[in-house]
Amino acid sequence: MQNEKQGFLQRLQNKWKLDSLFQVVMVLVVFACTGFTILFIKNPLLDFFGVERGGGQGFVNTLLYLLLVLPLYQIFLLIYGFIFGQFKFFWEKEKEIFRRIGKLFGKK
Repeated sequence: MQNEKQGFLQRLQNKWKLDSLFQVVMVLVVFACTGFTILFIKNPLLDFFGVERGGGQGFVNTLLYLLLVLPLYQIFLLIYGFIFGQFKFFWEKEKEIFRRIGKLFGKK
């Protein structure tokens, strides 16, 4: 029965153009490790820079969060991608993100 619906992992494999289901699992492991790492370092990092949660300075806190935490997330993606043998996949995604950001700020 070739017409059965593809499973979740097969759909991700096709979408991400990966060679195997093992690669899909490794990419998901990298995302999980990165998320847990950011979860554990986010609050100490924001405390170090004096960002108060719920301190009534919502815009400033959000701006500092975007400037501090999001770049670290991208760096940790590459680090864990390297550790789990998926650096090429994540490096290509990073370049894609930078291209999109460049288009936002580029000349029209």
